[in-house]
Amino acid sequence: MRVGSRSDLGGGERGSLIEVSPADNNRPAMGEEREGEEELLVPPLNFAMVDNGIFRSGFPDSANFSFLQSLGLRSILYLCPEPYPEANYEFLKDNGIRIFQFGIEMCKESFANIPEETIREALKVILDVKNHPVLVHCKRGKHRTGCLVGCLRKLQRWCLSSIFDEYQRYAAAKARVSDQRFMELFDISSFKNLPLSFSSTRSSANR
Repeated sequence: MRVGSRSDLGGGERGSLIEVSPADNNRPAMGEEREGEEELLVPPLNFAMVDNGIFRSGFPDSANFSFLQSLGLRSILYLCPEPYPEANYEFLKDNGIRIFQFGIEMCKESFANIPEETIREALKVILDVKNHPVLVHCKRGKHRTGCLVGCLRKLQRWCLSSIFDEYQRYAAAKARVSDQRFMELFDISSFKNLPLSFSSTRSSANR
């Protein structure tokens, strides 16, 4: 793991815009423009809230920085092995956001290639509320992020069908049986004394 220095949002559609308008009772007349009244915040690809203080997405770029600022992030959990881009790293440094990197290589077939211990270490970061709000992302927010979130759902006692439904919602046509097999076999017995907010929220009975 590499750690950098520290100095009801639903499933976001790809490329969707969230429009934020400051409260103002003195609206301009039709056709009149007031500069700076509206701000467009662009979420990253596949952005969504996972749980209180936990978000997921694809790789954010500079167009998403204002949106990320609005989340008040403390941490980013990055699941790719490639170095973090300089512009992104500067954004984190300027905003006091800590980065945790768990480099997971892409694997298209064998679920045995997904490093289970790496997933466990990443889950520990997510479960530590001192790191919240935290954004989890890989490249597209589909496979590596989907597997990690799926294992978190097992800790939350979601049933497998609900875990797979959520995974497929983001992976879509790129869903992999190997990823789902990994989530099914992931052993959660070593995780004990979970925070109440994680052990009881959104149980499978409510899904």
